[in-house]
Amino acid sequence: MQASRKPAGTSAAAPAGRPAGVVVGGGISGLIAARDLALAGFNVTVLEAAEDFGGCVGTHRVAGLDLDSGAESYATRSPAVPKLLEELGLQERIASPDPSGAWLQLGGPDPAKAAQRMPQTGLLGIPADPRADEIAQAIGRTGVARAALDRVLPMAPLLRREKVSLGEIVRSRMGEAVLKRLVTPVVGGVYSADPDVLDADSVAPGLRKAMAEHGSLGAAVGAMRRAAPAGSTVASLRGGMGTLTSTLVENLRELGATLLAGTPATGIERSGTGFTVTTDAGTQTADALVVAADGPAAVDLLTPSVPDLAAFRPGPGPGVALVTLVVDKPELDAAPRGTGVLVARDAESVQAKALTHATAKWQWLADSTGPGTHVLRLSYGRGLGPEQEADVTALRPDGELFAAALADASVLLQVPLEEADVIDWDVVRWVGALPSATVGHADRVASVRAAVAEVHGLEVVGAWLAGTGLAAVTADTRYRTAHLAEAVKS
Repeated sequence: MQASRKPAGTSAAAPAGRPAGVVVGGGISGLIAARDLALAGFNVTVLEAAEDFGGCVGTHRVAGLDLDSGAESYATRSPAVPKLLEELGLQERIASPDPSGAWLQLGGPDPAKAAQRMPQTGLLGIPADPRADEIAQAIGRTGVARAALDRVLPMAPLLRREKVSLGEIVRSRMGEAVLKRLVTPVVGGVYSADPDVLDADSVAPGLRKAMAEHGSLGAAVGAMRRAAPAGSTVASLRGGMGTLTSTLVENLRELGATLLAGTPATGIERSGTGFTVTTDAGTQTADALVVAADGPAAVDLLTPSVPDLAAFRPGPGPGVALVTLVVDKPELDAAPRGTGVLVARDAESVQAKALTHATAKWQWLADSTGPGTHVLRLSYGRGLGPEQEADVTALRPDGELFAAALADASVLLQVPLEEADVIDWDVVRWVGALPSATVGHADRVASVRAAVAEVHGLEVVGAWLAGTGLAAVTADTRYRTAHLAEAVKS
């Protein structure tokens, strides 16, 4: 299901006389931008450095199964992804996860007693009501008493601050127990980052405004939850999210686009009213240029043409390793830990930050494997706080990660797993794939946007600007590509 390299000249013939659009980067953002440019009447060429398209929305084959190698779902809070899926004819393949939900592994001498169902009434782990029984079980009576002060503490200092981390908001309003035992595991699973380094307004847009309106953090979270669409907060596609990538590639070829994998852009120059993009195979001219590469690569390519970008070159995001195990273990048919487990930092008996029991989470996958065969995916590589040493777990050799995954899955699922139970396994690494929206992120993004806006025919898209998650990337990419196409053609 992964797209393979397609040489130049094998696409359908593009009509002459149309403006040229070049997209640098064939990840999911680049593919979406390319499709929208093609639909707007451009002759489109996509340049991708890797041998496959889709970036973090891809597929790998394990035990004869086509499984997601990166993103496995999208947030349903936004209509952006469902709209795209409908346009691509994929709406009938949308799948919701099992409603049983995930578990939370807390620290403690007995891992079995330190596990509980993940509270379902919060936002990024922040509880709407810290007095609820499921919250008290996680943070203890002292933690509940501290969190309850959120209702009476003065709000003004946090609201007046221009920049504040998510960790500081939670700590000051509800205390350390809520932050470390509820919020940090969730945020680590979503962003591979510590709440103390994440910009609150970027990862939780609207939260501070809701706090001002409702008088407390808990009340704000409750209001935002009530305003969210009914049903599951995430969804996927039968066959995996990699289906989106393969469908986009197929659709682009039908639209006459030229897709060049294994063809990195090595330089970009402004040329008259357009651009010249250099590759090892030659040059491409563009009336409209979309740079959909990762942040560091995008800035490096564009700085000669847009010098102001140099000051905003982001550092690489945290490294993540995903270990997929396909096991023959009928004892897991009962889904002992629901759809998976998020791991608190103080759970010292486990190295993984999260486990997804994929065959328990997605019925379509369970149907394809049959009873007794299970797909488990464990994630390694925690985002650390401002004064913590770098976590190099994700950089360990594959064999070491495989052994760690077996041990961690045994603890988290409370079902012993041995190497003999494993049908097949694989390790996928994503280095810098999850850019961190650190404090001040919104201002940096605004500065990048302002610099790019000064250059006619240029747009820059991707998670390093739009934020982590397919919903954010899709909405931002389509909005900016539409405006670019209109500006170039007017």
